[in-house]
Amino acid sequence: MGVDLPGFYFDAEKNRYFPIKGPIPGSSRNSSSASTSYSSTTAPKSLSKSNLVNKPCRRIGIKTAKLLRVRELHGKVITSSKGKCNFQEEYQKTHASKPMIWKYHGTKSIGDGALEQIHVNIGMPHGLIGTDILLAGSASGYLSLCEVGKVGQQFDYGDKFMPDCVWPLNTRKREVCVEVPVHLWRPPGASMLMSSNISCIKMCGKHSNTESSSMQHVLITTLGSETSGGSVNVLNLSDPLDYDLPVLERRASKVTSFNCTVWTADCSSDGSTDLGAALVNLETGVQSWVFRCKSDVLSLQLDHSGRIVLCGLRNGAIVTVDTRQKSEEFSARLTRHRIPYPSRGTCKPSSRITQNFTKQWFELKGNILHSDIVYMPSSISCLASLQLYDRYFLSSSMDGSIRLYDHRLIRRGPLQSYEGNMNSHTRIQLGVDPYERFFMSGGEDCNLRLWSIKSGELLFEDNFMDSVPSIVCWPKELPRVHDEMQNQREVYSQDYSQGAWLGSQEGLFYMCWP
Repeated sequence: MGVDLPGFYFDAEKNRYFPIKGPIPGSSRNSSSASTSYSSTTAPKSLSKSNLVNKPCRRIGIKTAKLLRVRELHGKVITSSKGKCNFQEEYQKTHASKPMIWKYHGTKSIGDGALEQIHVNIGMPHGLIGTDILLAGSASGYLSLCEVGKVGQQFDYGDKFMPDCVWPLNTRKREVCVEVPVHLWRPPGASMLMSSNISCIKMCGKHSNTESSSMQHVLITTLGSETSGGSVNVLNLSDPLDYDLPVLERRASKVTSFNCTVWTADCSSDGSTDLGAALVNLETGVQSWVFRCKSDVLSLQLDHSGRIVLCGLRNGAIVTVDTRQKSEEFSARLTRHRIPYPSRGTCKPSSRITQNFTKQWFELKGNILHSDIVYMPSSISCLASLQLYDRYFLSSSMDGSIRLYDHRLIRRGPLQSYEGNMNSHTRIQLGVDPYERFFMSGGEDCNLRLWSIKSGELLFEDNFMDSVPSIVCWPKELPRVHDEMQNQREVYSQDYSQGAWLGSQEGLFYMCWP
């Protein structure tokens, strides 16, 4: 094992050093965080330097008009008595801290299980029309398809859900004019009852909203019930939709089922269960277990290569599993590992999880990377990998902790901690914006919170609903990128959020900012 060198990380598999590239999100830490497990003297130099820059920015609070004036006079670096900040970052944070939020009436319990926005083609009398649809899964097992474009305005049948602004409540505070979102339209035959609660909806593979995909499928998993286990299903959206026919039932098919609970999934395509993690061939339905554990896998994420999967366990551990090992049908053939719980002097799972530390170790089976196991203080609620910075992932636990990790530096602890979240036992989803500048999460106090990934600053926190906003869906696709000069000219008008969908028992909400 190589020694640590500033600016480099050691890859044991390739037996060589690689540079830590930047700039990257999460380059600063909150020194007041109780979860900090190492001092600034042991942290990478890049983190300590940017920490000096980002902390003063949190207290400047410059208004948009002044930001623009200062930029015209002094360029993109804003200087004040409290520090230096990047103009574009501060401009984006200023707008993100003042969102507008709409509630769609009549959508109670439609999307409190899972949400996914997808671009599809619709067959119309005068040809194909591209539009966006929202697939919403409920905790009661209903799957609904709602059109969020303007195609539904041409029809006088089906269910129409109208938006009503719920934030800000005072219309005088709406300083920026934001276009009111279109209504949701659910045509007849665009809902169906699945076998049990819908636990996950994921688009399979990459998809662009500017080009049609010849093979466009959606992965849908059900949680399972007292009488049957969870299932893995596929919704085929390759062919243009025809609203004159049942939209969902003739396109949905079951791939496979389990004799256990299916908590979540990722493409391509893993299933996370209360027994471990399994790879599922969506064409044949064949299951192959790659990870077994007695502690439920509540969340998982594949890395950019699709070969490494992160498993977040109920006991608070985040385990890295290499799926390239040849999987066997029976878990007894998987390599057995005894993993020690963290010592009392380090960041450890709660006493409830470890049963007051009467158990000093737990057992795992699979191709486990021992050096990459990290612990959160409580059960893992959500894992969210960053696509633009493929070595980074966000993790939240059920005690309210949210942290940012780097696979290359995972033994040194989290790069960033995010304060203010409220949770005790609820599985709440993290939502990351397409540019990976911000992320949001609901809390058990029914508040929605939004943070800056890079600085860790809490930008927005408020209560506009009477239930927990447990589901967040941001469109996965980035807008088409223009030339660099045009991007610079459009810095004031470019939409950095594209809007996010929020799901709760109370209904569907839509959030955006200029």
